[in-house]
Amino acid sequence: MTFLTHFASETTTEPGLFGALGIDWRLLVLQLVAFLILVVILGKFVYPWLMKQVDERQANIEAAAEAATAAQKAAADSQEKTAEQLDAARKEAAEIVNTAKLEAAEMARRSEEKARKTAERIAADAHAQIDKDIAAARTALYNDTLELVATATTKIVGSELTKNIDQARIKKAVEESK
Repeated sequence: MTFLTHFASETTTEPGLFGALGIDWRLLVLQLVAFLILVVILGKFVYPWLMKQVDERQANIEAAAEAATAAQKAAADSQEKTAEQLDAARKEAAEIVNTAKLEAAEMARRSEEKARKTAERIAADAHAQIDKDIAAARTALYNDTLELVATATTKIVGSELTKNIDQARIKKAVEESK
């Protein structure tokens, strides 16, 4: 190329419009042809590869942006689901606590009822035993009274009567006194 430039500069002898401006038109044409050849070579080999790289880079950036958007949406959804699950867990825990309180109250009521029934049964058994003891004491007192009256009667009357006759008379006298 320098050869052509050197050749073109030696052959210019006429000053024209370009010469007056200090421009060699042959050199200008030569530079224009070189520029066009350079543009064709770049357009055929460099620009497609460069554009392919730019397109791939742009596609990667768009894919990354879409992935980031999807990740943000997934994070928001996950956060919402977590909040819903926490609310559900809190409600379930409150229900469990309420159920446990109700069951505890029911168990306490049943225990109190059972204790009351047991106390009533014990009291009823004690009353029945007391009634039996009173009846036995009355019977014993009655028998002791009969013996005491028979002994007192024997000493007062001075003669012993038969036991059966004595008891029959004492019973009759006691029944009449009631």
